[in-house]
Amino acid sequence: MLDFAQFSLFLLFLPLLLLFLINKILSFETTKDSTKFPKSYPLIGHLIPLIQQDKLGRFQWISNLIATSPSSTFILHRPFRGRNVLTADPAMVEHILKTRFPIYQKGPYQKNILRDLLGDGIFNADGETWKFQRQVASHEFNTKSLRKFVETVVDTELSDRLIPILSKAAKNKEVLDLQDILQRFAFDNICKISFGYDPGYLSPSLPQAKFAVAFEEATMLSAGRFRTLFPFLWKMKRFLNIGSEKRLREAAQDIWEFANSIVKRKMQDIQNKTEEASSMETEDLLSRFLQSGHSDEKFVTDIVISFILAGRDTTSSALTWFFWLLHKNESVEEEILREIKKTEKHSQETEHSSVFAEVKDMAYTHAAITESMRLYPPVAVDTKEAVANDILPDGTPVKKGMWVTYHPYAMGRVEKLWGPNWAEYQPERWLKLEEAENGAEGKWRFVPRDPYSFPVFQAGPRVCLGKEMAYLQMKRVVARVLGRFRVVPAVEEGFEPVYAPGLTAKMQGGFPTSYGPDKFVTTIVISFILAGRDTASSALTWFFWLLHKNKQVEDEILREIKEEEKQSKETEAFLWLYRSERADPHPCCYN
Repeated sequence: MLDFAQFSLFLLFLPLLLLFLINKILSFETTKDSTKFPKSYPLIGHLIPLIQQDKLGRFQWISNLIATSPSSTFILHRPFRGRNVLTADPAMVEHILKTRFPIYQKGPYQKNILRDLLGDGIFNADGETWKFQRQVASHEFNTKSLRKFVETVVDTELSDRLIPILSKAAKNKEVLDLQDILQRFAFDNICKISFGYDPGYLSPSLPQAKFAVAFEEATMLSAGRFRTLFPFLWKMKRFLNIGSEKRLREAAQDIWEFANSIVKRKMQDIQNKTEEASSMETEDLLSRFLQSGHSDEKFVTDIVISFILAGRDTTSSALTWFFWLLHKNESVEEEILREIKKTEKHSQETEHSSVFAEVKDMAYTHAAITESMRLYPPVAVDTKEAVANDILPDGTPVKKGMWVTYHPYAMGRVEKLWGPNWAEYQPERWLKLEEAENGAEGKWRFVPRDPYSFPVFQAGPRVCLGKEMAYLQMKRVVARVLGRFRVVPAVEEGFEPVYAPGLTAKMQGGFPTSYGPDKFVTTIVISFILAGRDTASSALTWFFWLLHKNKQVEDEILREIKEEEKQSKETEAFLWLYRSERADPHPCCYN
């Protein structure tokens, strides 16, 4: 009834409203100072400055208002819908996410927006429903076996798909949309981790997998509901089943039909297991939930789809902006490459080291990824709805039903939090160099900020369960990609990408990139320079010495040998020697 009443009121005042808006828009002078607080009018609130901006311009305008406000807070008067408190103040964020956590919930409006996509999953639930799902998920996320499974899935996807695709692009001098490649990589990973299902989205042909396409469509259209200035429009289209709402319904139906088919198959497999088979460990989240006694089909489907949304675009978004910032900051890239080299050397010297152990000590890379998320967070904003009256720490009264939004994107641009150099990409702001004994080289140590100043992974009771797994995946990708390629944006000089917020943020238009030669090619060239001789025998002597010290280079060469079909006479002689004998450094002995 409330929506109908609002709509009727809107129609009643529509003629007068149009005349008023036309007059104000024609007389409204847009100031160059985007941080000047706009005037709010009765009923329509801040509608005039809002409609003067396109969707992306509107987001940046609001972000600037919040970041430059003396209180790091701005109250937006939404047309016909009351006030929305937007803040980048850590004290306010802590109040919302921790101190008064029971008061600030998703609320019925947001849940209605996302229900077609997420159902009643953990990221679209409140109260006891959320609490129960959180307990179930938390238990599984804290198991070592799940972490090991994630390590295996990520490394397999890297070795079998991502690295070969980038190698082919480097060899053929192809330009790829790195954002698309990383999204495909993340989607394969999260489907295998959540469902135990491999969609093959990062297969060499880069197919348009139906489930992946439907998920992308549903995510984009659901985000569009949030951005509209007049919510009754999408509700009317949903009622009539037309336009974007018809497409959303079709995409959501594809998702749920596919998810339900997998759940039913999993449940049947578990029921049909023999005693011998039932002792085998099932690794994916869906199997774990089912085997722990949670057999309600809707419950497990809802919660698993929520995890797919959480893991699908967040890591790919973070890595896309990371590689862009790395291109603009060569000194950071050099420091990361040094860290990768040290990690690889330590891994070769340490037997049976896990993937987690390998990346755990990559403190500089960890800081570089964190710093990129400060400037370009995967989730730009998060809104809560008050279920009771409250007073915020700065004295702002909150009435039941009001929206309160914390803004990670704006928070990364607040001078009070990050200093006058907030716009600079500086991983060192997250690091402390610990002195080493006996004059040895110092070691970086990551120093985190409190989660309410950097709420990229949320904070309080809703803090992200997959935070450590996300860092594991991102650092592993960085180590493997930068250890083999130079990632070069294929853009015109002076190009600046546009940050496009949504349910998860993206780089508008994608991220076209080319790839330099594999690192082992550079190593071979260096080997010839170091030798300083003209003869092939001298060069090969130095080559085998360098190969002995770089096991990963040797593995990559062996892989290329298997792939190459035609070789020159000189290379054939080398291949014959290399395939026949394994060389150790001079003085030579052959095994």
